[in-house]
Amino acid sequence: MLIDLLSRCLCLVDSLTFFLTFALTMELQEHFENQKHEWESALQVNAPAEEPVQVNPKALERMMAKRQKLLSLQEYVDGILKGDIVILSKAITLVESSLPEHQKMAQDIIAACLPHSGNAIRLGITGVPGAGKSTFIEALGMELSSKGHKLAVLAIDPSSQRSKGSILGDKTRMEELSQQRNVYIRPSASAGTLGGVARKTREAIILCEAAGFDTIFVETVGVGQSEIAVYSMVDFFLLILIGGAGDELQGIKRGIMEMADGIVVNKADGDNIQRANRAMAEVKNAVHLFPLAESGQPVNVMTCSALTHHNVPEVWKMVTEHVENIRKSGYLAEKRARQDVQTMHDSIEQTLKDDFYLNSLIKDMIALTENDVKNKRTSAYMAAHKLLETYFKTLKK
Repeated sequence: MLIDLLSRCLCLVDSLTFFLTFALTMELQEHFENQKHEWESALQVNAPAEEPVQVNPKALERMMAKRQKLLSLQEYVDGILKGDIVILSKAITLVESSLPEHQKMAQDIIAACLPHSGNAIRLGITGVPGAGKSTFIEALGMELSSKGHKLAVLAIDPSSQRSKGSILGDKTRMEELSQQRNVYIRPSASAGTLGGVARKTREAIILCEAAGFDTIFVETVGVGQSEIAVYSMVDFFLLILIGGAGDELQGIKRGIMEMADGIVVNKADGDNIQRANRAMAEVKNAVHLFPLAESGQPVNVMTCSALTHHNVPEVWKMVTEHVENIRKSGYLAEKRARQDVQTMHDSIEQTLKDDFYLNSLIKDMIALTENDVKNKRTSAYMAAHKLLETYFKTLKK
C-alpha cells in the first residue's frame, strides 16, 4: 500500500511540474515579445528599385503617331505607281480594313489605280492538302525571278473559326523566294470568306498590277468546292495533285477539276515517280470525259517536282501559251469582263451584309433574337424575317 501511495504522489508531482513549467514559459515568451529590443535585425529589406525605361517614351509616341497617320490619296497613288512596296502594303492593309474611313480611302485608291492595271498574267493555284503548293510556288517563282519577271504572290492563309486568327506563315515556307528584290509576297487571312480567297484579293490584284508586277500568283487555302471562287479572278487556274495519296479518282468528283485550265501532279521525284505517272494517266483519262472548256483550250496534265525543279519551266510554258491563245481569240477580255461583273455582285452582297450588322437597331435586337431562337421561343426563319423587316423599315426613315 505504501509503495502504491508513493507512486501516485510522484505522478502528481510530475504533472504539477509540467504545468508550472509550461505556464512559466508562455509568460516569459509574452513578456519577451512585448519588450522593445535595442538591437536591429541583420536582415535588411530594401525598397524595390525602379525599373529602367526600356523605350524612349517620346520616340514611341512619334512612332505611334506616324503609324496611325494616313497618307493622302495622291501619296498612296504616286507611291504605288512608283513601285514603292511599303506604300503598296499600306494600301492593301486599307483595302482589307473594315473601318468605314479606311474603306472610303481604299475605294478612291483603287479607282485611281484601275487604269494602270490589267497587264499582268493572273495565275490561281490550288490543290489538295500536302500537295506542296508553297514549295511549287517558290520553285516557279524563282524560275520567273531569274528571268527578270516582277512577281507578286498573294498567299491566303486559313483563319481559325474559334479565334478568327491566322498564322500568316507563307513567307517562312518561301524563304528563298521572299529574299528576291523583284518578288513581293503578301500573306492575308481568309477571314472565313467562302471560296478560300480573302475578300479583298481582287482589289489587291489591281494594286499589285498598278505597282508594275507583271505576274500575279493567288494561292488559296486548299482544295474543295468553295475553292472555285479563285476562278473568278484569274486568267489561268492551276490544280496541283499528288500521286499515291489515294485521292486521284476522288478528286474527279469535284467540280473544281472541270474548271481547271491545267493540272500538275507534283512530287514526281525519287520513289514517287511511278505513282505520279500513274496518277497523271488516271487524271488524263478523266479529263477526256469532261466537256470542252468555254475557252476552247484543252486541259493539259503533266508531272513535275518542285524539289528537283523537274518540268517547272514546262508548267510556266503551259500557262503562257494558254493565256496567249485566249488573248488572241478574245476570250481573255470576255472572261475578265465577266469577272468584273461578278465582283460587282459580290461587292453588293458584302456591302448589304455589313450594313445590316452595323445597323444600330439591329445590334440592339440581335442578341435578344438569338436568345429567343436558342430557347425555341421562335423559329430561325421567323427571327430572320423579323430582323430583316426591322432593317428595311430603318432604310425608309
